[in-house]
Amino acid sequence: MRKFVRFVLFCNVVTILCLFSCSNQETGKDTSQEANKEVSEETTQETPGEEIVQEEIPTYHNPVMPYDRPDPTIWYDGSRFYTVSTGIGSIFASKDMVNWYKLNSLPLSRTAQGQAKAQGTYFWAPDVVKVGEKWMLYLTCYNSASDCGIAALSSDKASGPFEWEGIITHSKTTGIKDTIDPEVVYDEESSKLWLFFGSIGSIHRVLLAPDGRSIAPGAEYIKVAGLTYSQDKSRAKVFEGSYLYRHGSYWYLFVSSGNYGDASYRIKVGRSATLEGEFVDKDGNKMLDGYASEILTSVSSDKYYGPGHNGEIFTDLRGQEYMFYHCHDSSTGNNSRYIFLQRIFWDRDEWPYFEGGKPVGEDYMPKF
Repeated sequence: MRKFVRFVLFCNVVTILCLFSCSNQETGKDTSQEANKEVSEETTQETPGEEIVQEEIPTYHNPVMPYDRPDPTIWYDGSRFYTVSTGIGSIFASKDMVNWYKLNSLPLSRTAQGQAKAQGTYFWAPDVVKVGEKWMLYLTCYNSASDCGIAALSSDKASGPFEWEGIITHSKTTGIKDTIDPEVVYDEESSKLWLFFGSIGSIHRVLLAPDGRSIAPGAEYIKVAGLTYSQDKSRAKVFEGSYLYRHGSYWYLFVSSGNYGDASYRIKVGRSATLEGEFVDKDGNKMLDGYASEILTSVSSDKYYGPGHNGEIFTDLRGQEYMFYHCHDSSTGNNSRYIFLQRIFWDRDEWPYFEGGKPVGEDYMPKF
């Protein structure tokens, strides 16, 4: 068991003598040297320190959800965490982000399921956020790279079920291939609600209406990051799974690149002072040109490989920050993408990093 240990050391309390030099009128002797000797001898006497508190922090093991749950989104209503992922199979809930149980309710109402199936064969990469008094679920309805859109659904409760609001953007309308992987974020400074999305057609952003149910009238689609697949067949500079997070002075854009089925998949990051600004990597290179700083990687021989399409970041009561993401476990012998949870740190220049830069099988238990 690893431990955090806090030591409280009691320093020696020493009475400091005020010394002054004077000449002995009878002998002419300088007494300051003897006084200094006495102080020196007194201060060398040490009082042993005392260990006051020893706190054990339990650990947890990854994956925190050992099911095939790719592209997870996680949200918190103040008492419980919830998660749903690609496929929109079930909503799971947790009190501590580690131990999860399945809810009896379906993510989508029966009516909403039918409306979603009318729009797409596959349901990918959901994103759940609270907009005003409503919980909003944004969902990719996918048929092909040129025939896919993002739907908005709403619920009065964090646990759902979510009701259909409609398709808010579509590749046939925008001409942007892979109109997928929605990420909705509210900017308190500008009071604007943004949708970030994309993959092989590059990451774009567009302004949403304040209620989050539609694109704002006259809103322009702005390319933010990544090359297109036609520009980079290796997908090393093609980004997807965008996630925005405010930390300190910057907005951080987390993305994934590579092939999600192998060890080329990894998490990268860039940052900007504003959501509407230009995102750059650690070296100042533009994310628009396909640059981003790698922070979580793997190689094919690793037990855990292909970390990517991260979910949200949460801060526990100790001030520790944790990120969710999906990852493969080579020991299982299958290609499932399990949900992992790992602490994320920040360096002195306000750049995020993971200790070791790779997925971990064990970490300190968060406290809520």
